[in-house]
Amino acid sequence: MSRSQRLTVVLLLNLGLVAALVIVGLAAHSLAVLAAGADYLADAGAIGVSLLAIWLAARPRTRARPGGYPHATTIAALVNAGWLLLLNVVIAVAAVQRLAAGTRRVEGLPVLIVSGIAAVVMLAGALVLGGDPGGDGDPGGDDGEDLNVKAVLLDTAADAAAAGGVAVSGAVILGAGGWYWLDPAVALVIAVIIGYYAQKLVRKVAVVLRVQEPAQGPG
Repeated sequence: MSRSQRLTVVLLLNLGLVAALVIVGLAAHSLAVLAAGADYLADAGAIGVSLLAIWLAARPRTRARPGGYPHATTIAALVNAGWLLLLNVVIAVAAVQRLAAGTRRVEGLPVLIVSGIAAVVMLAGALVLGGDPGGDGDPGGDDGEDLNVKAVLLDTAADAAAAGGVAVSGAVILGAGGWYWLDPAVALVIAVIIGYYAQKLVRKVAVVLRVQEPAQGPG
């Protein structure tokens, strides 16, 4: 399966989850579930950018662009990681505000069910992306490692972990009949962890872009 096909599969998985997460998040008053829905929507846009980058990298060289688009997939990785970082900052701020203002009732059962399903689906997506990274013949790889696909893989694996964390919080809220503060607290922890790895990927992509800059000729 090519990179484009892998990304398309994960795109369809993301789109299929967005509506369910938003509906359940609103009904259950769960910030963590709503954050997951927003994250999957952002992921869908990011994967669209990745597919566009792969298409650009595969275009034949022209007289106007004799070098083609060698940095397309790397720049897409930067866009994806940067957007993920920004989104998690927004989630962290919302979680802090909810913790400070007091958390309203959160329905644990729907949070547990939809987040458990989302975790399984996103784990499947991560396995699809990680099956043969950088080695299926698509252009745009970087020494066997396609940072574009790696960015989407990181995001998808993070989504699976985040959904699992939200499912656990839903189970605890359901079992305790309270502890509603756990919902924004879990959202905050997940945002901080994912944000940390996203900024590391941003720095790595920036280094790759600097290395790939064409050497300047003698003045």
